[in-house]
Amino acid sequence: ALPVSAADRPNILFIFTDDHAYQAVGAYNSRLKDYCPTPNIDSLANDGMLFERCYVTNSICGPMRAAIQTGKYSHANGFLVNGNKFDGTQQTFPKLLQKAGYQTAIYGKSHLKGKPQGYDDWAVLPGQGLYYNPDMIFPDGRRRIDGYCTDVVTDLAVDWLKNKRQKDKPFMLMVQHKAPHRHWQPAPRHLAYLDDVDIEEPANLFDDYSGLGTAAKVQDMEIATTLTKNDLKLVPQRGLDEKQTALWNAAYQPKNAELGRSKLEGDELVRWKYQRYLKDYLRCIKAVDENIGRMLSTLDELDLTRETVVIYSSDQGFFLGEHGWFDKRFMYEECYLTPLIVRWPGVVPAGQVDENLVSNLDYAQTFLDLAQVSAT
Repeated sequence: ALPVSAADRPNILFIFTDDHAYQAVGAYNSRLKDYCPTPNIDSLANDGMLFERCYVTNSICGPMRAAIQTGKYSHANGFLVNGNKFDGTQQTFPKLLQKAGYQTAIYGKSHLKGKPQGYDDWAVLPGQGLYYNPDMIFPDGRRRIDGYCTDVVTDLAVDWLKNKRQKDKPFMLMVQHKAPHRHWQPAPRHLAYLDDVDIEEPANLFDDYSGLGTAAKVQDMEIATTLTKNDLKLVPQRGLDEKQTALWNAAYQPKNAELGRSKLEGDELVRWKYQRYLKDYLRCIKAVDENIGRMLSTLDELDLTRETVVIYSSDQGFFLGEHGWFDKRFMYEECYLTPLIVRWPGVVPAGQVDENLVSNLDYAQTFLDLAQVSAT
């Protein structure tokens, strides 16, 4: 393949989160939009195109990443469930872009085991990774980085854009956040965010599953019974240093003490669990949105905005109290539908909404098409 220059191929910035439900993206105009402003994600929709019907092929973390890398369904790429090992020898879109002269880099959650292939630079979380002070695996080894994971991943991506890329070549940069995956540890600066708010409940928070099949009745993802003390922040948290622990305790201990005094039971306890779960989930998203703002500002600072396609998406949807549930893995709308927003200045008109059925299986081929690179 002939080398390509930044002048005749767009850069590709792919920002990816884990379990970010469309209900928690302001631009999707959901019931939670007033509780969860996402101004930076929404700005991409305002300046580009929002896809209303982007559906995943397999609503679970690792298989979705394998599908995006390969453009193949799970049965074809060999990664069907978390715990499988990804066959890195198979063809992937970053390998093809790299061969065609693109610089490629990935930072954050990979969840495919092994070293990423097809990337000029990378740093990935081991497995699911930690929210606080995460270990990361670099080409030269594994080391811990102090800080909050969403900030850390963005720091690495910004540093690559500013200091490591070759300015005469186009790039494909994947920024893949752990957040807002279970068990939803917010950044220190957001521990009290939403404390003074009661978040609207879904109409079916107390669904009795009448008319639904056996799976709905025997699932293990009920807010009422499945959320653990760790999920609900009723026990000490992993990974925090002394300063972070002090901030955490100052935020959560008074709220937990109030719960103890209230002696809630039945539906009122479920309502409390829903509020704790949703607030922590939305707090994690607040840090994501802030850091997307940092990425967009960096493009502006480096005068890269007009020549960069920015894609925002997540690996699947998530239940945010609907049917009384959290988690994913069911072929319900809340799990199956995932956010997809694209900004391409000068090419995609601002404020567009696309209602066609699309899938994250399409991403790999689309990235190749953007770069004018053949899949063969």
